[in-house]
Amino acid sequence: MENGPRENLWIRWMETLDGMGYITVGFSFLVLGMVVFVHSWYAFLLKASSGVLPAVLSLLHDLLLVIILLELFRTIINFLKTHIITLEPFLYICIIASTRRILTTGAEAAYAEALTTELFHRYLLDVGVNVLVIVALVIAVFLVRKGLQSSQPSPS
Repeated sequence: MENGPRENLWIRWMETLDGMGYITVGFSFLVLGMVVFVHSWYAFLLKASSGVLPAVLSLLHDLLLVIILLELFRTIINFLKTHIITLEPFLYICIIASTRRILTTGAEAAYAEALTTELFHRYLLDVGVNVLVIVALVIAVFLVRKGLQSSQPSPS
């Protein structure tokens, strides 16, 4: 039993460092989100004069990245409060990432100088796969929520 208090000290020290790591990463996500937000609007203002639609697509793509970064930040905050990592925020992040991919692919196809039949079919396949991924993730969100509701005691 000599090592008991010393082991507890090491465990507390490592848990403190772990918490500091999460806090540092959380602030990094927040700062990166703010930097991307400011940069995306700056880039939008520069690109808008040469073409509004490409500038809007680029802004939308960047703002979805900001949402992903903020969702990761929120997930870290929730983990620090509860010490539980939940699945649902990661499902949302994947849905947003797939949506970003659809928009990017669509913009690339719309502004391709020579859109061959092969590139068009590849574009359709990419969009189709991402739509299926989004549908699967939405079903997963539904199932996770349904599972959470059934695991909570019902009020009598």
